[in-house]
Amino acid sequence: MILLIAGVVTILFKKIGQPVVLGYLIAGFLVGPEVSFFPTVEEKDAIKIWAEIGVIVLLFGLGLEFSFKKLMAVGRGASITALTEVVFMLGLGFLTGQAFGWNSMDSLFLGGILSISSTTIIIRAFDELGFRQRGFVQLVFGVLIVEDLFAILLLVLLSTIAVTHSFEGSQLLLSTAKLGFFLSIWFVAGIFLVPWFLRATRKFMNEETTLIVSLGLCLLMVTLATHAGFSPALGAFIMGSILAETPDGEKIEHTLKPVRDLFAAIFFVSVGMLIELTPLKGHWGAIAAVTFVTIFGKALSTSIGALMGGQSIRTSVQSGMSLAQIGEFSFIIATLGLSLKVISDFLYPLAVAVSAITTLSTPYLIRASDPFAEWLIAKLPPSIRNRASGDIKSQSLTEQGSSLQGEILRLFLNTILVVAIGISAKLWLFPFLQERFGEGWMPEVVSITVSLFAALPFLWAIVNGAALMKARGYRLEDIRDLTTQALFMLGARLLMAHFLLAFLISQFVSALWSFALVATIAIVVGYLGAKNFSKIYIWLEKRFLSNLNEKDVVERKKNNIPQLAPWDAHLSRIQVNPDSAFVARRLSEIGVREKFGVTVAMIERGSRQILAPRRDEFVMAYDKLIVIGTDEQLTRFAAVVEARVADEAGAASIVGPQQAVPGAMKYELKSVSLGDHHRWVGKSIRESGIREASDGLVVGLERSGQRMLNPDATLTLEVGDHVWIVGDPGKIAQL
Repeated sequence: MILLIAGVVTILFKKIGQPVVLGYLIAGFLVGPEVSFFPTVEEKDAIKIWAEIGVIVLLFGLGLEFSFKKLMAVGRGASITALTEVVFMLGLGFLTGQAFGWNSMDSLFLGGILSISSTTIIIRAFDELGFRQRGFVQLVFGVLIVEDLFAILLLVLLSTIAVTHSFEGSQLLLSTAKLGFFLSIWFVAGIFLVPWFLRATRKFMNEETTLIVSLGLCLLMVTLATHAGFSPALGAFIMGSILAETPDGEKIEHTLKPVRDLFAAIFFVSVGMLIELTPLKGHWGAIAAVTFVTIFGKALSTSIGALMGGQSIRTSVQSGMSLAQIGEFSFIIATLGLSLKVISDFLYPLAVAVSAITTLSTPYLIRASDPFAEWLIAKLPPSIRNRASGDIKSQSLTEQGSSLQGEILRLFLNTILVVAIGISAKLWLFPFLQERFGEGWMPEVVSITVSLFAALPFLWAIVNGAALMKARGYRLEDIRDLTTQALFMLGARLLMAHFLLAFLISQFVSALWSFALVATIAIVVGYLGAKNFSKIYIWLEKRFLSNLNEKDVVERKKNNIPQLAPWDAHLSRIQVNPDSAFVARRLSEIGVREKFGVTVAMIERGSRQILAPRRDEFVMAYDKLIVIGTDEQLTRFAAVVEARVADEAGAASIVGPQQAVPGAMKYELKSVSLGDHHRWVGKSIRESGIREASDGLVVGLERSGQRMLNPDATLTLEVGDHVWIVGDPGKIAQL
């Protein structure tokens, strides 16, 4: 019944051009207990089970799109934007609830519901509007990635507050520390084990096996998260993000897509089925007010955050109006409040009603964002307009890292691992040994011995820091040469290792015995096992880093797309639909530059890259075209390349001449300024031989303050011209 009504409503909503998510919610309401006109599903417990399964698969899919490296790469702008929006909406939602006279728990959950935008709704809106190629979309995706992490943190904090019925800072701090502890353990263990498992089984992995194995890993992490006291959604999200770090992540995401779409439909329909109108009586004014607060508040806070992050007025406004809605995480937060019985009955249907209205308004807001930005820019004083006229390409978080940050991270992870070993031995190993050998000294001695030998490599890493990478520890002459600051750091490391060692032993014996044993063990380890423990840790860390960077190594074999482009143009990757009218046609026949104003800088075909393809190059099915152009040009071009042609006769598979470029080759966007005696002056772009000399293309030209994107090859170059070229950076530098 769920799928039948969802299918019918989806087709209807596609026909009238409305978001299918809204159709799912309405479909669920129609077959739910509130409406008796249609065949009704009344088993609410069964509905909740379907909804929870839907949440698990939906969050697993979001995790596959997330990845921790994406979080580190979103840049300062997206991070500041997301933080500003989430904090602002949390406060605004709480104040709105208080203004209506609601209790503190309802107001707090309302703030959580309003603080997270909908990844699903935004992505589908961008796809349906054909906006995927717009420049501001990358900022929106970066904000959504950071918001996903905030949403996970919110789920844990709201659960803690709901259970304790208090806002105690110590309890919240403890819950945050617990979340950080388990996230670190799961991430380290997952990156160490999962890529190794996938490498060992890759040759057996077809689509069926990949789907089953990935969902099995997802549900394994769901089980672990549940046993640790967290929500199933958190476990699904974490496993998705771990798999996203592997070279198989893209394949898993592609294989999972039909299943994810299926359970996303089930989830949203189930949300609609749980709507009850009775609790909403008397709250219609609140729905209107909260809807206004959501749209206005999120648009304003996101725009301000983006401006603070260095984005232009246009990009900030476009991003703010795109993120002005709530969706799947809002439902999950509302469901959490219902299941814990800490929120009023009206809040869940109110959240669904606000989501439905904002889902409906999202495409119109996105479409209106550009004209509104133009109007706003025209109204602003020239001084403000000039200060915020262009985006600042901020460095990613990883680029701002330092060796000190790396050392702190290594110290933190090693500390977490030692604590995890001690807790695991106490919770599982010690009871197991007691069951086998009974009370006495045997379980204690074996537990201490096993946990110590497991933890000593990490304790050794804590003491030595960066010195361990030289496969040795500190020698006496090294200590003599240390500065005062370095000596202080060494003392702090030794003290930390001492306390961690005492923590391990104190899990099984008294504190007095712990400190006595610590001193004895430190002496024994120092004389007998230091070098071996160092080698073990170095092997473990290298294996971990190898797994973590495996995906990057694979991707580096392909050409990197430069992040900069002249003026309003940027580079975008567009995949050719196998049913497109462009398939098996030459670039010259398509008229890429003449009809669309864009330039094809490269064609990715399987593992090969065709850099600066000539006009007689053929376009084949599933080619990925790296194209440079403006937002409007790329959107228009992508709409044709990605479109299907119904009942088109199958073209012959014609393979034209190919300029295969080695996979490891890189190319960049560079500019060359022409002086008085430059050899290109007086020649046309074609006569200058730039293509042959740089293995690249001229994609822009600036002359006397006037900018030309994709200039004609017959244009004559003059003194003072700035020529923008995409090509081999080394060869361009020689020009």
